[in-house]
Amino acid sequence: MTLGVVLAGGQSTRFGSDKALAEYQGHTLLANAVDLLSGWCEHVIVAGREQAPAPTVPDHPREGMGPLGGVLAGLRHAADEGYAGVLTMGVDTLHLPADLPALLGPAPAFLATQPVVGHWRPDDALLLEEILAGEGSHAMMAFAEACGARAVALPTSPANINTPADLSTLEQRGGG
Repeated sequence: MTLGVVLAGGQSTRFGSDKALAEYQGHTLLANAVDLLSGWCEHVIVAGREQAPAPTVPDHPREGMGPLGGVLAGLRHAADEGYAGVLTMGVDTLHLPADLPALLGPAPAFLATQPVVGHWRPDDALLLEEILAGEGSHAMMAFAEACGARAVALPTSPANINTPADLSTLEQRGGG
């Protein structure tokens, strides 16, 4: 069984408002992410928010840890609940390939252009805890390298929404 985890604990500083609540094609980015993962995973949670259209967990060990805080929260939840894998994505990611789980199998693996989109092993929670407790890099790539994850290249990069202009441009192009 795979647990889906939407990483939604960012501060949206470049976006200027709560990015998770921004709308794309009539739905919030948060709802889009939850719906997408629901098609691939037995259960979906949202990390880093108190309210969402799915159960929530706080980032671990605390907020402000970047995407890794959400990934660790998801890995810990998955380990506690007996999931074999964790599929993560940022709340600001759109247009992922329909065969994403197959592309990222077996875990660990991540999208080369967007490492927050990944398939992880719950057993790597302890490794991630050590990374976050240490003085080294707290970037997604530090975790990916430490757990031996493989980078998966796609022919085109999925959309990543960082600013209102990114969202507007995507909407004007008709979603593609």
